[in-house]
Amino acid sequence: DANFLGSGSFGSVYKGILTDGTTVAVRVLNLSSDGASKNFDIECNVMCQIRHRNHVRVITSCSSADFKALVLQYMPLGSLEVYLHSGGNHLNLFRRLDIMIDAACALEYLHHGYSETIVHSDLKPSNVLLDEN
Repeated sequence: DANFLGSGSFGSVYKGILTDGTTVAVRVLNLSSDGASKNFDIECNVMCQIRHRNHVRVITSCSSADFKALVLQYMPLGSLEVYLHSGGNHLNLFRRLDIMIDAACALEYLHHGYSETIVHSDLKPSNVLLDEN
């Protein structure tokens, strides 16, 4: 599928376009995983409340008994992992420092700037998404 962006233990992510032309990422939950529905509800509640420039924005969510998805801000450059482990994409030292500082600021916000402490617990290059800035 041309709109498929990736998958993980949680489910799959697809590229979509809203009626106003906004490009989004749609994260569709794999409901066959144990506790997936409960985890989705918790994650959705937390992610919808986070407002930080270095955190992917939740646009909306879709939830029913047999389908759950998050509609997220689309990050056009993909993940940091692609830039670190592919031969064709290179990041200079200054860009790498910018990314590290932005990731650290986002973690600092989750740990200290939000009303409740949020521990990400899965920080890795594939979970650091890059926009055009």
